[in-house]
Amino acid sequence: MTLRDAAQIVGGRLTDAADPDAVISGTVEFDSRKVRPGGLFLALPGERVDGVDFIPAALEAGAVAALTASEVDAPAIVVPRLAPSETNAMALAADTDGSGAAVLAALGALARANVHQLREHHGLRVVGLTGSAGKTSTKDLIASVLEPAGTVVAPPGSFNNEIGHPWTALRADESTDFLVLELSARAPGNIAALAEIAPLDIGAVLNVGTAHLGEFGSRDVIAQTKGELVEALPASGLAILNADDDKVAAMAARTQARVRTVGLSAAADVYATAVEIDDEARASFVLNLEGETAQVRLKVHGEHQVSNALVAASVAIECGQSLAQVAESLSVATARSSRRMDVQTRADGVTVINDSYNANPDSVKAALRSVAVMARTANPPRPTWAVLGEMGELGDEAITEHDLVGRYLVRLNISHLIVVGLGRPQRALFQGAIQEGSWGAEAEHVESAEDALAILNDRLAPGDVVLVKASQAVGLWTVAESLLEDN
Repeated sequence: MTLRDAAQIVGGRLTDAADPDAVISGTVEFDSRKVRPGGLFLALPGERVDGVDFIPAALEAGAVAALTASEVDAPAIVVPRLAPSETNAMALAADTDGSGAAVLAALGALARANVHQLREHHGLRVVGLTGSAGKTSTKDLIASVLEPAGTVVAPPGSFNNEIGHPWTALRADESTDFLVLELSARAPGNIAALAEIAPLDIGAVLNVGTAHLGEFGSRDVIAQTKGELVEALPASGLAILNADDDKVAAMAARTQARVRTVGLSAAADVYATAVEIDDEARASFVLNLEGETAQVRLKVHGEHQVSNALVAASVAIECGQSLAQVAESLSVATARSSRRMDVQTRADGVTVINDSYNANPDSVKAALRSVAVMARTANPPRPTWAVLGEMGELGDEAITEHDLVGRYLVRLNISHLIVVGLGRPQRALFQGAIQEGSWGAEAEHVESAEDALAILNDRLAPGDVVLVKASQAVGLWTVAESLLEDN
């Protein structure tokens, strides 16, 4: 579109230096280092720097203009400042004067216009999913199974908030058949706002767990917020709900769309039977729909991927693929996003599971179950290590939830625990393991990732399995990556 059109869409005005007829032919970027010729640069405020300071660099890289709420002597679309709202505050903590809120609202308006144009004139179908755990893994599976049917745009990693969501929607163009989006939330109303930016044709809710419990206060509030996704679906749309999660199953009453359930029993519309897990925690199962069956052998790791695969299968079936085609696509799909159940085995036989991108009680327990499976299916059983850090955003439940994880891993017979960090939640995790029966050198509590790595380098033996997991801010991926260097 031209700068004139873009300015009209976002309710902004062009500076004197801007050419109204200049065409935005490249991508929209908030990182000036990623701007390419023809792009549009978003001047967002950051915690340490202000995007306005990088407008010259973006223009030099080929941007046709910047999108900003500040007066600048450069080609730009200037939007009026807004009061920061709860909806965008989670993405723009540094927004103190409303400039970030304004640019973010403009970004959403551009994305909404793009999706509307592509849906009306090019048949774009939009798929969205939410859940307390597993969004990114499921998004990757959905993209994999849809690719045989057309061109897919999906976010890299977990671009699922008020920046990443519209940023991804603006990646779709006339050649895009399917736009697959994650919708995350840290407060009620977040998902409803994201669904307005890119209205959905198909929506899936995976689960209601305890992620962000500190912000929401209870699972009931989390469920209410996740259900905003199915409420946003049109009557012509499809809601895919996890029948094995009672709070998700109850959302059927909150949508005008058709409902398709998935689960591990024949009570669901799409279900798995004969589930088996191999010695690398990869699941095989029989996929069932209306009396038809197909065999699936997943390459991704973790028993929890069965439920994710059922959601992906339901999306693909809705988009016209046969059960056999879906099963074939699921059986060749691999992990696409980094630091999520990334399983690699060193030359000496040590297996490292880098699941360090993020952590909450549900995802940690799922990862620990995978480690336990990998240990017990080997002959003889393999020694196991869990290198765990803090699970963030749990609020008043942080101590209890960390204690429960410590106890849980002992019940799974995880051989060794290394807790990283000296905060109260980490102490609770360590003490939970001790009180459940982990003694002596079986459980260690250290200050830093470097301390954990030193223990591992000294004590790891061929055949050991190491899980590395914590919330992203902890940065524990350095442990996993160090263990895999030169191997």
